[in-house]
Formats: sequence, structure tokens, C-alpha cells
Amino acid sequence: MSENGYPDRSHLPTSPGVYIFKDADDRVIYVGKAKNIRSRVANYFTRSGDGRPKIAELRERVDQIDFISTTSETEALVLEANLIKRHRPRFNASLKDDKSYPYIVVTTGDEYPRVFATRSSHNPRHRYFGPFPNAGSVHATVDVLNKTFPFRKCRGPEPGRRSGVPCLNYHIGRSAAPCIGAVTKAEYDGIIADVISFLEGRVDGLIREREAKMKSAAKDMDFERAAKLRDEISALQTVRERQRATIASEDSFDAFGSYSEGETACVQVFAVRDGQIVGRDSFLLDNYGESRAEDVALQFVPQYYGTASVPREVLVQSDNREDEMATLAEHLTEARDSRVEVRRPQRGDKRRILEMAARNAELALEHERALDEARRNRVASTLDTLREELALPALPVRIECYDISNTMGTNSVASMVVFQGGRPAKDQYRRFKIRTVEGADDFASMAEVIRRRLERLKAEDEKFTPAPDLILLDGGKGQLSAVTPVVDEMGVGTELPDIPLRSLAKRDEEVYEPGRPEPVILARESPELHLLQRVRDEAHRFANTYHRKLRGQAMTASVLDELPGVGPARKRLLLEHFGTPEAFTNASLQEIEAVPGIPGRVAREIHGRLHR
Repeated sequence: MSENGYPDRSHLPTSPGVYIFKDADDRVIYVGKAKNIRSRVANYFTRSGDGRPKIAELRERVDQIDFISTTSETEALVLEANLIKRHRPRFNASLKDDKSYPYIVVTTGDEYPRVFATRSSHNPRHRYFGPFPNAGSVHATVDVLNKTFPFRKCRGPEPGRRSGVPCLNYHIGRSAAPCIGAVTKAEYDGIIADVISFLEGRVDGLIREREAKMKSAAKDMDFERAAKLRDEISALQTVRERQRATIASEDSFDAFGSYSEGETACVQVFAVRDGQIVGRDSFLLDNYGESRAEDVALQFVPQYYGTASVPREVLVQSDNREDEMATLAEHLTEARDSRVEVRRPQRGDKRRILEMAARNAELALEHERALDEARRNRVASTLDTLREELALPALPVRIECYDISNTMGTNSVASMVVFQGGRPAKDQYRRFKIRTVEGADDFASMAEVIRRRLERLKAEDEKFTPAPDLILLDGGKGQLSAVTPVVDEMGVGTELPDIPLRSLAKRDEEVYEPGRPEPVILARESPELHLLQRVRDEAHRFANTYHRKLRGQAMTASVLDELPGVGPARKRLLLEHFGTPEAFTNASLQEIEAVPGIPGRVAREIHGRLHR
């Protein structure tokens, strides 16, 4: 620390780069870029800060300042975006759950590309379009693509199935079937080019091409082909009508309109292609640092594009940020591999579109706040009624539910899921391997898990705090009877907080309480019962997922490790090819012989060992 109590800054360079603020627990709380790192960081520690209301709090929490020097501002911009995505710092404006945003990928790196929705990391060999704001929008787009363009629907880098028989999509006209040579490579490349044109918003050209082909087919009395082209034109026209906008020019650009209020912000992206609005996506951002809307938009742009396609022009609201806009333009130019202009229009249609995007961002944020308020009111009402129905001492804001999963007593595991304010808190889920119970004894297993959970609470383990307002067991009287003595023994209500214990029996959805022989019956359609069912079902799903994982590992160890001629490399090939150990153990000899990299002799030995 320096003499004024703030972190020492003497080590910071005067070069371009990224500065990283960390708190006392070594957590990254803010990431920023600068042309001169030392000069920019010094601004945070002046009396006025940089004008943002949260800077005073940020300044007090900074315990350490790290930096990464770069050779240019453009490198710093890219590095800043990557670090924000990785660490999700509290004081940066960043996408809410940005890792979950879906894209549409065209696998242009394959000889015969596929088209599908994905959430996985990007492969530089392929083309990505997005991000889409939710799964519904991306699947709706993929559905239109599937019905309109006959690209192959089969999985894997190579077309076709192991049997060599074309799939149903070929017979109903939704796949050109390159697997059987029904289409040439050039013809298939033309189909993929049309898909890319569609995703880039160039729909009018696709419609004109199909209209010409339809007239030609009708002239040749090929009415079946003409009807198919007519249906494709209809689908494309429906998409185009959704995209219509009154823009005089035929320019292509993306307009980023933003609005911030408190610790939340919204960015609306209007995609304009050839003079038409072809897409409008809305993104909610965490903005704990309460950055201005203009700064939020500038920081959002590199997060948005990633490896997705970049248009020739990007419009932003930013004012007096010429240096940052020039740096952003340089970065996007490198990503597009041709010149990209980043600017704020002062007049005309482009200014109108940008203002429309900003207005929509404000309305979207207002709508989201109204929905949150309505949801909070519903949840509060449901939790209050649940408190009354189950005679709980306090509102069950934090509910923990436990379930046991095993197969004939093997690989026995338990799950702990947490609902906070009526919603899953997945970062607080925990899972357990049963240690002390032999065989399929769900009652004893449940008792062990609750004991371990309460021991962690008593030890003030950070991973198991705070205490729940309700412990819910997946089961009936048996589970409750097994756990009640453990709760009493652990000192709940004396050494530990008073934590209510209930169980939910699946058969008749009855809620049991210790010391009360008769169950509580909640109304079948009540939101209170629906909440308990969601919590119970989530615990069941989480336990089963963990159990299947352990069972799969056990099967792999017991089956694959004993096979003749199968080392680590071939084991990986088999698992990647079949997907699961179960699919592998049920495979026929022909299916095993079809695995690339497995010689016929080894395949026969494997099959013989599996089916001896």
C-alpha cells in the first residue's frame, strides 16, 4: 500500500494495456483498458474519481492492481473483452450469463458443411452468426433454415450414416443427401452460400433467384419443383416482411442503442442489411459500476461480436470518445478482414435507427423491471402462503432439497439443490458420494447427507452457508424418520439455527412434518405445491445426473480398461464415436468395425469380449 492507503501504483507502466483491480480475496473486481495505464489508473484515486457514483466504492475495495502491457490499444481492447468474459468483474458492464448465449454455426471447415445452433466454444474454421438473445429465437431461425434449404441434417464432419442408407430428411425433400452422391459438391456449396446469405440478411436476392427458377420449372411443366420453390418463396417472404423497415439507402450496418438505470443496463442491436432491419436483439447487462449508457454500449460491442460476422459499419451512441471508437474500428476491421467504420451518425435514417434502438433499450429495461416486480410479488405471496400452510417460523426464502440416487446400491450419491427466492441458485448446488452406507438404504443415506451438511454449517464452511429456511427431503415418512434424530443430535434450534424439516412424498404429493402423523395436503393446482415440486424434481434431476456420471465412469473402467488391444487413444475414439458406455456395450460387430482407427481384428476381439 502507498502512503495514502491506496494500492501502490509505482510499478504501473506508461504503455498501452489492461489494468486489473483485485480485492483482498484476490478476486477480479474491475478490468479496464488504457493508452497509458499509469495515467488512467491514477484517475480513479483522485478526489472526484471519474464521475461515476460507484467509483468511491471501487476505490475502497481495491487491494491490488495488476496489469498486462500490450503493443497497441487494439490488443488492449480485445484483451479487456476476453478478461471481462472470463472473470465477470462486479464493476464492469457485462452480459448476464454471457456463456449461455446461443449462435448458429455453419461448419464451413467441413467438406459438406452443417448448420445448427450451438453454445460451445467457437472453432475458427467455421462461420458463426449471433449471438441470439435466447434459445427460442435461435431455434426459430434454424427451423426456417431446415424447411427452406436442403443442407444435410446428419451429425459429424462426414455426411451419412454408418448403414449407408439416406435418412428420412432426404425422402421428404429436406436434405440433398451428399452422402449418396445425390448432389454435386458445387451444388451443395451453392446451398450453403444461400444459407449464409439468409443469415446475413440478404433475403431479397434469394427470393428473386427462386422466382426465376419457379417460372422456369412451370414453363417446363415440372409442377412438383415449381410448388416446392413456391413454398420456399413464401417462407422467405414471411421472414422479409418481419424485417421490413423504411430506410432510404441500401446500406448494411449494426446500430447499438443502450440505456442504463442503476445497476442494470440494456443494449438493443438493430441489424440492417441492404436497407432493411433484418434483426433486433435485446441484451440485459449487469452494470454494478453504474456506467453511462454510452460507455456500456462501447464496452458491449467487442463482447457481442466475438467471432461472429461484422458488418461494414457499426453505429454507437458514444460521444467524445473518438480515440476509443477508432480503436474499436481497428479491432473490427481485423475481425472482418476489410474496413469497418465505427461512428455516431448526426442526421438522417441512420441517426433515426440508432435513436430507435436506444428508445427500445429503455422500453425493454422498463419491461424487464416490471416483470421482475410482478415476479417478486408472486414469489413473495407464494412463500408467505407456504409459510402459513407448513407452519414455518419464517418465510422460506432459501429452500434446500435433498435426494438419493443409486443402482442396486452401487454408486450411491446425494444431491443438494438450493432455491433462493423461488428460483434455482445453481452456483450453490452441492453433491455427495455416500460414504458410510452399504447397499441401497435410502433412509440411512439421507441421514448421512443431512449430518454432513449440518456439520459443515456448524464449522461455518463458506460453501455451505447461510443456513436454509427450510430443508426439504425427497421422500415420505421413512426419510423423515431417519433424518429427525440427526437434526436433534446436531443441535438444530440450540447450537444451530432453528431449521424446519419437511419431506415431500411423491405418490400423493403429501408434505410430512416431524411429530405430526397426518400430512399437510396442498391444493393440487396451488403455486405453493408447484414450487415444492419444482424444487424436488430439480434435486432428483441433479442426483441422477451425478449418479449417471459415476456409473458411466465405473462402466468405462470395468469394460474398456479390460479390452484387448485398447489403450487410452482407442478408448477415446470408442467413447467419442458411441457417445456413452451403454451405447458402446450394446454395439454390434459391424458398428464397432465402422469406428475410424479401430482395426478389424481388434474390433472382432472387442466384440467377442463384450459378448462372451
